[in-house]
Amino acid sequence: MAKRRQFLHPRECGGGRREKKADGTGGQAAEALGRGCGGNGSKIHVAVNPLGHPVTLKLTGAHAADSPHLPELIAGVETEAVLADKGYDSDANREAIRGQGAEPCIPPRRNRTEAIAYDRHLYRERSVVELFFGRIKQYRRVATRYDKKARNYLGFVWVASIAIMIA
Repeated sequence: MAKRRQFLHPRECGGGRREKKADGTGGQAAEALGRGCGGNGSKIHVAVNPLGHPVTLKLTGAHAADSPHLPELIAGVETEAVLADKGYDSDANREAIRGQGAEPCIPPRRNRTEAIAYDRHLYRERSVVELFFGRIKQYRRVATRYDKKARNYLGFVWVASIAIMIA
């Protein structure tokens, strides 16, 4: 007679990963890890100046949306215009940018009911951000993220950014 197997959820049987420690700290969210399309990963959110030098860096899990992080990235940064891609398009972000005294240059998403005009010639300058990511991903440690701790990874992203600025 065959044994009957009982399948339990990993938390019920003690196996698998814990979300957090008993005191409520830790977990994958605390280390900026999230499940994206290609597996576990992280996103680097960055605000750069016109020369391509980073002003603000933030690390989130791969599953996190871009839009909610814009106000935190531009807080305290004086600028005339904020250029961002469609992922940062929302009315709240546009208000946060105007609240900083800057003009938003963000193309509207397709699902907007009314089209919002933006300066296409100014938007071309956003390539500076893409060039920054291209340069920073040349550092293998940044491109692969083998660091377990988010603070170690973000620290090396800053080190790579400084190396790019002085080169």
